[in-house]
Amino acid sequence: MGAFVNAIAAMRIQSDGTEAPAVRVCRFCGADLRKTFVDLGMSPLCETYPSAAELERGEVYYPLHVYVCEQCFLVQLQQFEPPEKIFSEYPYFSSYSDSWLQHCENYCRTMAVRFGLNRESFVVEVASNDGYLLQYFVREKMPVLGIEPAGNVARAAVEKGVPTLVEFFGTRLAKQLAAEGRCADLVIANNVLAQVPDLNDFVKGLSILLKSEGVLTLEFPHLLKLIELNEFDTIYHEHFSYFSMLTAVRVLQTHGMRVFDVEELKSHGGSLRVYACREENLRLAVSKSVRNLVEREQQAGLAAAEGYEHFAAQVRETKWALVEFLLTAARQRKKVAGYGAPGKSATLLQYCGIQRDLIEYTVDRSPHKQGRFLPGSHIPIYHPDRIRESKPDFVVILPWNLKDEIMTQLQFIREWGGRFVVPIPRVTIC
Repeated sequence: MGAFVNAIAAMRIQSDGTEAPAVRVCRFCGADLRKTFVDLGMSPLCETYPSAAELERGEVYYPLHVYVCEQCFLVQLQQFEPPEKIFSEYPYFSSYSDSWLQHCENYCRTMAVRFGLNRESFVVEVASNDGYLLQYFVREKMPVLGIEPAGNVARAAVEKGVPTLVEFFGTRLAKQLAAEGRCADLVIANNVLAQVPDLNDFVKGLSILLKSEGVLTLEFPHLLKLIELNEFDTIYHEHFSYFSMLTAVRVLQTHGMRVFDVEELKSHGGSLRVYACREENLRLAVSKSVRNLVEREQQAGLAAAEGYEHFAAQVRETKWALVEFLLTAARQRKKVAGYGAPGKSATLLQYCGIQRDLIEYTVDRSPHKQGRFLPGSHIPIYHPDRIRESKPDFVVILPWNLKDEIMTQLQFIREWGGRFVVPIPRVTIC
């Protein structure tokens, strides 16, 4: 096994050679961070997927220690690597999930009808990935612009006919686009808010990019669901922050935006779709759903530091149950494979100490991951055909948020008595 290197960013060395106490401050409000939400140990970056040659050089591991701010209740990780290192070349392509594409097509249709978008409207998506979403606006002949920092992923979007800027988004780029007269009627920021280390610069940029009567929609995993369903594997270094509705409203208000609606989605284990506009735009009335969700979060304890204290114990129970199942399967000489190579699998397997002796391999539809290995555990990633060839007794669904889609695709494992294992929120055999 390759040796691992602790991240030097986790400490500061004083002039006398001793380690200074770490100074951690909230990336939103600047308050000192003292309260632990959960400590998941050490883990490599989840989207690295080393090749066989790279395994010989070892991996860099970083603390996966999550804090909650006792002032604004933003749940967050420290930043150990700059975004340029993580996101400039990225192995995640959004278009390999059929159910996710359907979700995006439905979104585009709904936004067009609800907000009267037409061929004169301008739609901008920040973190537009491979054009998975904007392609549906393009089909309706609407002017669009994608903003995506990963050059390899952006090229795939351009091939779909989606104009894409290869840049990181923030106030600088927003001011540039505004000066060019390219403010948007609809600004989309799906599953990117968590991945922004400079949160204030990013959200201020969204406000600048928005037309005076434009609409911003954000989708992000809901912290309340993360807690309720033990979704600890959605915590990894590429996700710097984890949002409740309470905190999201506060962040947007600080930068001149007003939340007027929210929807609860099933995607990614439970997400929110938050609708916001500029503060001065009074045309859009605030829906009851905003107040109702804030009240639910308050009742769940998310407006007090004490409400975050029980999560770590839940996580340990989930870990023990998964390890116990896999150990029993190994003793019974059962063959166990995985399905999928999502970022969340690195946290799940690393925290639980699971390697190839318990899960022989995994498969993934993305050719960008096939032939490589999961970070940390070094479980090999193959083409999905491997499942039919090797006939495992159990298939662990690592992207458990897509379990229904995956079980439908892999119904053929029933032919030899194969069964599915869903690890989150608790081990379930299907």
